[in-house]
Formats: sequence, C-alpha cells, structure tokens
Amino acid sequence: MRHWIQQFIAMYLSDWYRPELRFIDAVQILIIAVLVYKTLLWIKNTKAWMLLRGLLAIGAFILIATIFQMSTILFLARASINILAIGTIVVFQPELRRALEKLGEKNIFVIDLFERGRGQQRFNNDTRNSLIDASIIMGMARTGALIVVEQVIHLTEYELTGIKLDSVVSKQILLNIFESTTPLHDGAVILRGDRIASATCYLPLSDNMSISKDLGTRHRAALGISEVSDAFVIVVSEETGHISIAFQGNLERGVTAEHLSKRLSDIQYKEKEVEGKKPAVRKGKKDEKV
Repeated sequence: MRHWIQQFIAMYLSDWYRPELRFIDAVQILIIAVLVYKTLLWIKNTKAWMLLRGLLAIGAFILIATIFQMSTILFLARASINILAIGTIVVFQPELRRALEKLGEKNIFVIDLFERGRGQQRFNNDTRNSLIDASIIMGMARTGALIVVEQVIHLTEYELTGIKLDSVVSKQILLNIFESTTPLHDGAVILRGDRIASATCYLPLSDNMSISKDLGTRHRAALGISEVSDAFVIVVSEETGHISIAFQGNLERGVTAEHLSKRLSDIQYKEKEVEGKKPAVRKGKKDEKV
C-alpha cells in the first residue's frame, strides 16, 4: 500500500506546482478577504446590490454564450465591454462617492493634524442643554425636527442648500425654527460648534434597503447624512413625538433625555478623538430593521 501511494505521488503529483506560502502572503490573503467581505456587506445594504445582481446576470449570460459558442453574442459583448465599464462607473457613482467619503472619514493616524489648535471642546454645556431641552419640548408637542451636529467632517455642501443663520444655539431659537407655522421649519438645521450655521438644509436620503417602512423622509435623511459623514443627528418624530439619534449609519429610536445627554457628552470633547479613544456608543432602542 505504501509503495502504491509513493508510486501514485511520483506519477501524478510530482510535477504539480506547489507555491511557497510566506507569512506576508497569508497577510495579503487575509486583507483581501476582509476587503471583499466589507465591500459585499456594504453593497448588500444599498441600491448597488440590485445593480450588482444585474451585472452578475449579464456575466452569466455571456458565460453561457461562451460555452455554446454563440459567436454573434460574444462579438457584441467584446465590442461593448468598454462601454459597459464606463457605464458601470456612471451607474455606481453615488455609491462609489459614499464609499470614498466613508474611507476618508476614518482616522488613519492617531493624531489628527487638522484638529490641532482648534481647542478641545466641540460645544459648551449651554448648547448641549439647549439641544436636550428643545428636543424634549418638541417631542411633547409632536413638532418634527431634524438637527445635525457637525463634527470633524465639514458639511458646507449641505449647509449651502439652506438659509444661513450664524446664530447662537438656544432652546428658544430651535423651537421657533421648527414651529410648523414658520418658513424655516422644513428641512434640517446644521450646528457648527455653539452656533446654528444654517436652517432648511436638504440632506441626502439613505439608500439602506433594510430600513423600516414606518420611517419617513426625516429619519431617512438623518440616516443618510450619518452614512456620508461623522455628524451626530437628532430627530424628533412629528407623528409619535419620539426622539431618535442617527450616528455612523445607525439609528436609535425612542431615546430618553438621559441617553441623549450621554451621547452628546460623548462627542462634546475633541480630546477623545485626538487621544485615539472613540466615544463609547451605547445601544438605545435601535430599530430592529436598520
């Protein structure tokens, strides 16, 4: 038996190419596997998943044409390959842009050189208390609100879609802005530090296909801006009066005043990011389908 195994290996396996696997090769395989997994996971939660399925269907059709030697179809496929490549880039442009924005959002270095010299506090306690008080009052009155707190990534692109205010953050101003009878209530308010930069701003809607159907445009806009930036978003539902938080592409629904205060305190000081310590994210009543 042993002789037969040795003879089999000598006849059939001796000429096989057996590449040398080094440690660096294993690291590369692991990195590529993680990248592919993260890419597929990201694609699955966006409209790109349906587009990818369409491309896979076209690829399967071309494979069948290759197997059965359908020369005319193969000729058309070869002639249109460049057009399909350009078309894919155009179709996936919003998704590619969001992916690059998400990549640029990550702090590759422990110390963010762009944040040096700006001070350690993002906003003061008066601003935090005003946000909490205004959210609670609007929730009790079932007044819809959408408040975006800017962090490292500047939201100038979205700020320009609204009306510039440049006013101090206060409970009274926020209540007046989102009052349904005022011209500024429709849209989002963007906060930069201790000031209201702009009101009635338009935000990108989330493409997440798993979002609960009972969420309206206000919540989808909150999720959308949290997916393309590091902004912290407070949403007050006009239908239920519940307060929600959107941050890093996640939505916490029905949060309490204490939880909202804790989350605002987590992002209040920049030194947590400079030291490489991300604020602890507590799980609130998160939407099961988001």
